[in-house]
Amino acid sequence: MWGDVPVLRPEAAQALARGVVIPAHPLALTAARRLDERRQRALTRYYLDAGAGGIAIGVHTTQFEIRDPQHGLFEPVLALAAEEMDARADEHIVRVAGVAGGTAQAVAEAELARDLGYDTVLVSPRVPGADDRALLDRARAVGEVLPVIGFYLQAAIGGPVLDREFWREFASIPAVVAVKAAPFDRYRTLELVRGVAESGRADRIALYTGNDDAIVADLLSEFHVDSPDGPRTLRFVGGLLGQWAVGTRSAVALLADAHRAAAGDLAAYQRLGRVAADMVDVNQAVFDPRNDFHGVIAGVHEVLRQQGLLEGTWCLDPRESLSPGQADEIERVRLAHPELHDDAFIAENLETWLR
Repeated sequence: MWGDVPVLRPEAAQALARGVVIPAHPLALTAARRLDERRQRALTRYYLDAGAGGIAIGVHTTQFEIRDPQHGLFEPVLALAAEEMDARADEHIVRVAGVAGGTAQAVAEAELARDLGYDTVLVSPRVPGADDRALLDRARAVGEVLPVIGFYLQAAIGGPVLDREFWREFASIPAVVAVKAAPFDRYRTLELVRGVAESGRADRIALYTGNDDAIVADLLSEFHVDSPDGPRTLRFVGGLLGQWAVGTRSAVALLADAHRAAAGDLAAYQRLGRVAADMVDVNQAVFDPRNDFHGVIAGVHEVLRQQGLLEGTWCLDPRESLSPGQADEIERVRLAHPELHDDAFIAENLETWLR
């Protein structure tokens, strides 16, 4: 703590500011829709061995229903991921816990995350009936417990439209250390970046892409914006993505190329240009935009099922399932773009991860 503001561990702060791959961790279930602890641990081990610089758990990809009393899985899944990260003894792994609900619930979840050793919380903006003021007040309350990562969630899955003024005020909160931009909209992404710049705290806030449909575009873009100190250029330094819950090792290589390209490496820039549209092709198969993202979580599961990490695509809500033809589309993009998947790496290590 510094005054009344919690601060990140130095190693986590360095990693977050530098820019790392943070997969949004899925939920492994059995056919009876019970937690499959062995495969849940295997997923975390995969991400860590793939070189992810952080883990985000309790987020949308983990399924918001883990909080429902009939499931009671919020604490167990956070605890399992924390145990696996503890086993690595790598102080640079950024531990992110998702928090949801109104202020009382979000604060309670942040306190649990703090007790389990998490570094920061990603605050879901999907709060029925909450206006901008309520969301800002909730972020301030949560920020008294742990450092905060803001989240612009796309409207198609329940996120509110948040304007530049909102993000300027949000970024002004001393506990905010990063913002994940995931409106799936170029105009709204720019408004978020402009708001962060206008807060005067851009040097203290890491920008992370959550636009799974525009990953390469975000990582290559320079945003020329105004700040209280005059014009400046901002960039996305990393990603916190559901898409990076698959092909994580490839994502680590992609982000490394983005950092090289930002430093002037033309060859890296050209490599990213060659895979940018392929990444969108993969994402449309996994996230199911043709069906209004109905199969988004099940699509992530299906990739992992085809690779052997999961046994099935089951979600806590039986209505969440693959759309017709989605499994075939996922198989198509896996075969068409093998460099964006980790098939060989997973096959080589799967037995070890499942022990």
